[in-house]
Amino acid sequence: MKITLLLLAILAAPLNMFSQRTQKPVLFGRHWVAVTGKPIAATAGAMVFQKGGNAVDAACAMIAATSTMWDTLSWGGETQALIYNPKTGKVIGINGLGVAPTGATAEFYRLKGMKNPPEYGPLAAVTPGTPGGIMVMLAEYGKLSLKDVLEPAIEMADGYPMDIETSNVIERRKEWLKKWKYSREVMLPHPGEKREGPAAGEIFRQPDLAATLRKLVEAEQNALKSGKNRKQAIMAAYDRFYKGDIAKELVRGTQEEGGLITLDDLAKWQVKLEEPVTTNYKGVDVYKLNAWTQGPAMLQALNILENVDVKSMGYNSPKYIHTVYQAMNLAFADRDFYYGDPYMKPVAPIETLLSKDYAKERAKLINPDKNDPDIKPGDPYKFSGKPHPFQKLLDDWKTVPSETQTLAPQTTGERQRELRDEIATSFPDGESSFYGGTTSVQAADAEGWVVSVTPSGGWIPAVIAGRTGIGLSQRAQSFVTDPADGPYNVIEPGRHPRVTLTPTLALKDGKPFLGFSVQGGDSQDQNLLQFFLNSVEFGFNVQRSAEAPNFNSFQMRSSFGAHEIRPGRLLLANSTPQAVRDELAKMGYTLVFEERTSGPITAIFFDRQHGSMWGAASNHGDDYGIGW
Repeated sequence: MKITLLLLAILAAPLNMFSQRTQKPVLFGRHWVAVTGKPIAATAGAMVFQKGGNAVDAACAMIAATSTMWDTLSWGGETQALIYNPKTGKVIGINGLGVAPTGATAEFYRLKGMKNPPEYGPLAAVTPGTPGGIMVMLAEYGKLSLKDVLEPAIEMADGYPMDIETSNVIERRKEWLKKWKYSREVMLPHPGEKREGPAAGEIFRQPDLAATLRKLVEAEQNALKSGKNRKQAIMAAYDRFYKGDIAKELVRGTQEEGGLITLDDLAKWQVKLEEPVTTNYKGVDVYKLNAWTQGPAMLQALNILENVDVKSMGYNSPKYIHTVYQAMNLAFADRDFYYGDPYMKPVAPIETLLSKDYAKERAKLINPDKNDPDIKPGDPYKFSGKPHPFQKLLDDWKTVPSETQTLAPQTTGERQRELRDEIATSFPDGESSFYGGTTSVQAADAEGWVVSVTPSGGWIPAVIAGRTGIGLSQRAQSFVTDPADGPYNVIEPGRHPRVTLTPTLALKDGKPFLGFSVQGGDSQDQNLLQFFLNSVEFGFNVQRSAEAPNFNSFQMRSSFGAHEIRPGRLLLANSTPQAVRDELAKMGYTLVFEERTSGPITAIFFDRQHGSMWGAASNHGDDYGIGW
């Protein structure tokens, strides 16, 4: 009884226990704030702000810089963003995600003996989206030229000091990199030596990439000289990448390695300007990209949690963790079945999935006493009066417990290390996301522009496409080939894969309140949900919310590799009190632990009372920023 009362006392006053002390300071800015995955890339954003650019210009510069330094992405990856436009008071979505190329059919992969597209290599590639995403964002909403914005990235491509993390990733992945001609030439400058990749601090040079970026600037500048306006000139560079000499070399180099991308694939691909999806949680409007990302799952979870008193449960109490875990599982079960490309049929019933009535029905499924390992997708069509197009697949949907379900709730020793390794491999960069400096981008300025981006794709080990220096995306692995594994996300040429990447903007009274995002595969919207609840329900400041210990479910189909599901797996921070662990174990959870579980989250809070901006980045990895 005494232990229980002590635990309740601790959980009832989380702000007193944790205060607002943080390991990293808040980044205060009056004029602008730039936050991303590496300090040098945040510096690129600051340089562009100092040139007179707005938050869109700075965000584009940071994406370009992080792509150049292989910060868990490269130039052949994908860019998706949310932008708040202060001139219209609207949030705009940017879909810079590539599509499956010609010939990338379910039958093609099955004939090669693959259940799904592979994790790495040329057959994992979709069309490059980041160059187009940057250029369209810049042309539509920026102020500066492409030349100004790409200047830091070009200088970096000419040579920059390699960081420790990327150096180590290259060395660990060098056997993969050796498979592809242009990848090994770029990434392994010391062939035959004990350390074949670049050492930390070594000046890492990418002459082919630098030449490609200079070609983009050249196309823009020539267009300006011919009388084109700023937007037309940037789009001339876009055309050179997707239809000109860069496109031809990219296709040649890709096909040389066995890839499928054609010139027609590149020419037909387009960046989409979209209306985001949104929900209101206790007076805060939260915006996400559509169901081609997992972003709506966070909105679904918020809708479910509105039906309970989250705050009264206490921060990270057993009841809170259990309830949020169940809400996430309900939302992710819907993600696994329904989410997919909204531009090709079948189209997810996203409006109904995000309805409050549907959320109330889903909330009734939460068992307050134990984990439900058999949570399945719901039937939103019942709420629209339409017949379900895949009723048989829904009825037959199964959750398959892994062998880990036979383990004791708390494992130790060798098996505990194995479980941590399994967690690490569930993230796209192959490293534990909780220690990595993976990239997200936040930028805001005094004019009112706010940008949240989660660029990714083309992480190490990536196939570099010929002499372009462009590392290709591996995002095709997020498709399935069997409709029984998700009928809205079956691979076919021209289709966008359903991705985990998920920037977030939140508005209060119609004005920016929070911009935040994170990387980490299927953990992204779990960590962002908890970050948001930390801020809104528990009153943590933005840095405290980013650093706070979170928990992660693996009770969804992994978006990577073999798409495994691990019902009941619960990742907790090492700091979790024993009494909390004991209660969760009684609820049927298999517990695993890491020192830090919160991100890396980057964010900006808008202090309307004082007219300032508060930037934040998690207290691990290399994520950081600059404010002025």
